[in-house]
Amino acid sequence: MSTSTNNDKYEALVKLSQDDFEAFLYDCDGTLADNMGAHKDTYIRVAAEQGIAIEGSIIDEFAGLPVTKVVEQINHRYESTFDPEEFKTAKYKLFMDQYIEQTQPIDYVVNHLKYHFGRVKIAVVSGSSREAVEKTLKVLGIDHFIQIVVCAGETPNGKPYPDPFLKAAELLGVAPEKCLVFEDGEAGVQAAKAAGMRWVRIDKL
Repeated sequence: MSTSTNNDKYEALVKLSQDDFEAFLYDCDGTLADNMGAHKDTYIRVAAEQGIAIEGSIIDEFAGLPVTKVVEQINHRYESTFDPEEFKTAKYKLFMDQYIEQTQPIDYVVNHLKYHFGRVKIAVVSGSSREAVEKTLKVLGIDHFIQIVVCAGETPNGKPYPDPFLKAAELLGVAPEKCLVFEDGEAGVQAAKAAGMRWVRIDKL
């Protein structure tokens, strides 16, 4: 992505953030981290190891859902019989072993987060595991900017339910209507709406 495009998107984000918000809640994969290609590869490779060829588009379609829920959708679409928990374990191992250290930032979102550090409270709310999210934030060099992290399995329901965003708001001590959510997937947008929070699709700028 060109510098000018990054600058335009950064300026758009800043403009959309100019209200009486007290907290910004960022998704991780595909929002702060330019790693959706890597995540697609790990889904495809784990499925292929068990003889099922899947299209990467299904990962885009269900972006933001916990891995086990994505695997359930894969089973439905491809009539496969993957065990969601076993698939999740294999996927995360592959991702952590071969992909995570090469993670690059989505510059205009990461710069937006850095600019607002100390101005608002900041949380990361992700459908990925805590181990993967915390490592990703460390690789990106922004872990010390984040006050709260809410990850898969830490609330009764994940995205598209509001639970993860509501938990982050509660932990930050901020009312939901004072939170602004940054997302790249429909599940995250639905979760933000259900939580009574305003939102920005960073991939639609």
